[in-house]
Amino acid sequence: MKIMQKIAIFPGSFDPFHIGHESIVRRALPLFDKIVIMIGYNANKKSFFPIENRLKWINQVFQGNDKIEVKLHDGLTVDFCKLVDARYILRGLRTSADFEYERAIAQVNKKMHTEIETVFFLTLPEHTPINATIIRDIVFHGGDASIFLPKGLDMNEFKVNSKNLNS
Repeated sequence: MKIMQKIAIFPGSFDPFHIGHESIVRRALPLFDKIVIMIGYNANKKSFFPIENRLKWINQVFQGNDKIEVKLHDGLTVDFCKLVDARYILRGLRTSADFEYERAIAQVNKKMHTEIETVFFLTLPEHTPINATIIRDIVFHGGDASIFLPKGLDMNEFKVNSKNLNS
């Protein structure tokens, strides 16, 4: 009899991946055999950092941890779950507004793929105000966002020439 691995998908655009994301993944590790961080393409968002950079940065954060994989996907999260035999979707909640939004998505995902369960982790209190939009704004205006980013990343890669972004 084949033993099913407990595989979770942690989907997002991760533009950029920050310490709140890292915390959710690290705290969820004991619950799953593998966590696949799925960098998705969001049609409603214009990317700030190139997807290749985001892939590289997340791999750097979890380098040497064989329970974590990072993959790109252009499509529905439930389709990706089927592709990698995942039965869990991991999501972080910062606020009650996050809950309402994530609950609706979880219910639609469940309807589309009945074997999928969504697991919610509450953000640590110190990470509640952190979000990618604020980090992008700090970087865009030449500020130092390093306190919001995982340790070990080359901060020079986060420096952006705002003139190039406006063209």
